[in-house]
Amino acid sequence: MMKRFMFPLFWRIFLSIWLAMAVTVVASHLASRYLLDRERQAIERQVGLQELAREALVIREQRGRGDAWRFLRSEGERLDLHLMLIEKEQGQHRLPRAIRERIQSGWYPHKPAVLDLQEGYQLVAWPRMGGDGWLDPRMFRFVEMGLAFLLISLACWWIARMVSRPLRHMEGTARAIAGGDTGLRVAGRIARRRDEVGQLATAFNGMTDRLCQLLDRQNQLLRDISHDLRTPLARQRVAIELASDSGADEALMTSILRQNERLETMTGQILTLYRVSENGGDMAREPVKPMVLVNHVLQDAADYAEHQRVECKLVASEESKAVSVLGDGGLLQRAFDNVLQNALDHTPPGKSVKLSLSAGNERIRLIVADEGPGAPEDLLQHLFEPFFRADKSRGGKGWGLGLAIARDIIQAHDGHISARNRDEGGLEVTLELPVFVGG
Repeated sequence: MMKRFMFPLFWRIFLSIWLAMAVTVVASHLASRYLLDRERQAIERQVGLQELAREALVIREQRGRGDAWRFLRSEGERLDLHLMLIEKEQGQHRLPRAIRERIQSGWYPHKPAVLDLQEGYQLVAWPRMGGDGWLDPRMFRFVEMGLAFLLISLACWWIARMVSRPLRHMEGTARAIAGGDTGLRVAGRIARRRDEVGQLATAFNGMTDRLCQLLDRQNQLLRDISHDLRTPLARQRVAIELASDSGADEALMTSILRQNERLETMTGQILTLYRVSENGGDMAREPVKPMVLVNHVLQDAADYAEHQRVECKLVASEESKAVSVLGDGGLLQRAFDNVLQNALDHTPPGKSVKLSLSAGNERIRLIVADEGPGAPEDLLQHLFEPFFRADKSRGGKGWGLGLAIARDIIQAHDGHISARNRDEGGLEVTLELPVFVGG
């Protein structure tokens, strides 16, 4: 396969700036030449200035300077020019300052017309201030500076757009993929670019494809294993019960049955996790009251809390009691229960777990705070990952699926879940859900 020709980004930027500078110089020069030529045209299209100068010189010699001056003024009004007859060198001080500077300047290639006469005189002609073609000499510099600023600004804008636009697109695509939309890829028009940006986009798409394949294989493997385990675990449970009824060692059978129940619970949690992560957006939704779900969770956890010798306290605001959310009541109750079970598992006997339910800003917030050891700050962001357990600080109970399931359920309901360490000790998990405002 023939390798595509690459045009490196470095050379694109370098040549763009270089061309912008070159075009600026050429365009400014052409603009100045055009304006200066316009100015000169007002003089050059006048014919007979040489004869007029000689006639003025004859009048000066025969009738004096006054008549020559009046003659030049009248002719200048007719031609829309300033005309002045001066002696070479010594007479230039009689000219206006702007005209003298213009004559002496080496920067302006087109100066006021100066006609040399053989008798040692010069006729200086320039357009009147209100006449056609007159331009202030400083205008040329302003024109060049303005053109340079405009062209370089356009070049810089084009370069910034060429670099930043595809990067913003890739950044947005990466965020969307991180948010769960694994079908997105960087647009082909960017990946086909023949520079480093195109190579980055192509590598990004290849990396994303590979990661998604690995994740799909992992999910499929866990899902298949979980499905395949349910049937033998159910049969094993029946066999254990039959063996227990047949007079087998009761303590041994109880231990085996307990491990069997743990395996069944784990497989059920794995299936719930993948059901929510894959089909969360397609779940059946109906208005449910979080206050009712929290009460059910507390009732179901009462025996376990008593066994753990942990007290559960609920504080609910008046606004939260009447608020509803739109979602799957069973899944939301499962999320609340997982967070509470996690708190109960890691709260020492004699301590308490506090639940706070409040509403405001079109959101309802449930806070579950325990009095356990908390979690290291660098591990807080990982608490909601599947199979993650902060063993050193949280005891290593369970399989690390409860909070992961709670996170997926809350996110499937357009909510947010987070955890932080309390100042007084313990972990605080906050769940937020949008309030249902429909009829």
